[in-house]
Amino acid sequence: MSARINGLCEVLLFVLMIAMIVITTAQVVCRLVTQALTWSEELTRFLLVAASLVGAAVAFYRGSHISVTFVIEKLPKRGQTLVFLVMQALGVLFFGVLARYGHVIMEREALQTTPALGISMSVLYAQFPLFSAVVILHLLATAEIYLRGGRR
Repeated sequence: MSARINGLCEVLLFVLMIAMIVITTAQVVCRLVTQALTWSEELTRFLLVAASLVGAAVAFYRGSHISVTFVIEKLPKRGQTLVFLVMQALGVLFFGVLARYGHVIMEREALQTTPALGISMSVLYAQFPLFSAVVILHLLATAEIYLRGGRR
């Protein structure tokens, strides 16, 4: 399931990046030729936040986030396993808190809308619990793979 969701996230990340490029290019062209697009800057900013969250989920799936391993590699296998599982548990805890408070903010801001697009802020804040849940899924799947003796 983690692999399938990551595949969707990678496609979504690609689409978000292309959308940011197209919208920013359209903004520049329209500003030079006719009139600036009033909504483009706001939409690009929201797409950038979404791309950052999706990119973080992809990085957790691939294990390509920043890590310092030289101390862990000197530990015996059992110590490495213990440190790895503690780090996975801390990641689950962190993203669980992010999901929880993202949901709280999403509910509180439900009546507020964005200035240029008129989109409910709850739609934008929904990204935090959603992609936190995706990262938690990846962390748990990686821990399971590790415990079975494999590496992703």
